[in-house]
Amino acid sequence: MCDKLRAVALPVQESLFDLSERRQLGDGAWLDVRSNWLTDGAELVGELQSAIPWRAERRRMYDRVLDVPRLVSFHDLAAGEAPHPAIARLRRRLNDIYAGELGEPFTTVGLCLYRDGGDSVAWHGDTLGRGAKHDTMVAIISVGATRTFALRPRGGGVALRLPQRHGDLLVMGGSCQRTWEHSIPKTATPTGPRISIQFRPRGVR
Repeated sequence: MCDKLRAVALPVQESLFDLSERRQLGDGAWLDVRSNWLTDGAELVGELQSAIPWRAERRRMYDRVLDVPRLVSFHDLAAGEAPHPAIARLRRRLNDIYAGELGEPFTTVGLCLYRDGGDSVAWHGDTLGRGAKHDTMVAIISVGATRTFALRPRGGGVALRLPQRHGDLLVMGGSCQRTWEHSIPKTATPTGPRISIQFRPRGVR
């Protein structure tokens, strides 16, 4: 797509991947947070907003069908090409770092566009479908505006509120999808768009 983007926009900080920095959450769940992992690429937000085939979702909430307050796009990278050159490059780098520990590569990418502070996602854990490992990893790269990533134990407990800035990488691993849940809360603070790029192995959605 863009030679400048391929050459300049995606340097990553390999040296940050010292697993002694991993945060153990208990019951086999862990969290890696790597600030400024993607050290360039501010233009990537506009690139992805234009290039990705975004769609709106609607969901039934009690007796009403409501618009989901964000736009989404999902791609099976084992069955087709990545929707943007940056996605393919980020996937390769994450597989280089994590596929050995995971035991398999990341094979899908889901993107979420939070257009402003009114866009959000409610508390949830990713679904482990047929073919998915009981314990897994989900890697999330944030580009654009800073938003809070909230994480809390299933069944109650103290929530973590992690500011996810442009270029930050967050990886949820082990039992995290089963024993914790996460959300992006709304904010009244004026904010620009933020795109969440989520890499998952097969069978996780």
